[in-house]
Amino acid sequence: MTVCEMKYKAVIFDLFGTLVDNFSLREHEEVIRRMAAVLPAPSDGFLQLWLSTFNERATGVFSNPEANIAYICNKLEVQVEDAKIKESARLRFDYEARSMTPRPDALEILHSLKSRGYKTGMITDCSGEAPAIWKDTPFAPLIDVAVFSCLVGFRKPDPQIYRLATKQLGVEPQFCLYIGDGSSQELTGANGVGMHAVLLSVPYDNSVDTFRIDRDDWNGPVISSLKQVLSLLT
Repeated sequence: MTVCEMKYKAVIFDLFGTLVDNFSLREHEEVIRRMAAVLPAPSDGFLQLWLSTFNERATGVFSNPEANIAYICNKLEVQVEDAKIKESARLRFDYEARSMTPRPDALEILHSLKSRGYKTGMITDCSGEAPAIWKDTPFAPLIDVAVFSCLVGFRKPDPQIYRLATKQLGVEPQFCLYIGDGSSQELTGANGVGMHAVLLSVPYDNSVDTFRIDRDDWNGPVISSLKQVLSLLT
């Protein structure tokens, strides 16, 4: 099939819950409490403020995790040395690095898409750790355009983040397939700019304590594995 005959010209993926597993609620909370203990800061207060400042992390208001931690400590009226802030931030960075393990079929499907001539993209709502880690992951050479909310200043479902990805890919939205787990109302947002959105609902995701934000109430197409993306292309 030639590029002109393709139903889609690009496939754009979400990151967390799609190419990699979502955070575990329990593990995520444990890491945040360990971050608080290092400082030290009140565990419950630190956890509450960390969770409530996700939007600021995800849109680059806090340029790095250290800035977010310093802000929380100030709100809690805790005096903390810079070395402790860096140590606390390292716990978060290491946890996110461990979380960047590809799902079993993720690399296989990306290789297959590239071999068939499709462009590939990734859009994620994230804090500063993700782009710092990205270049050392096996995803980097397989994704043509990676858009990180914390670097561009807006997050899903803002139409700007989808249009930025399609512009960088050089593909009109109507020729883009978007695959995500539905967090951040991403599927509704993708459809809103003219993409064709599909929910990835992996069975084991529904049996673990996954950490999701603003999940879509989705009535559109659903697949249960990344391998099924290939069946959507014809």
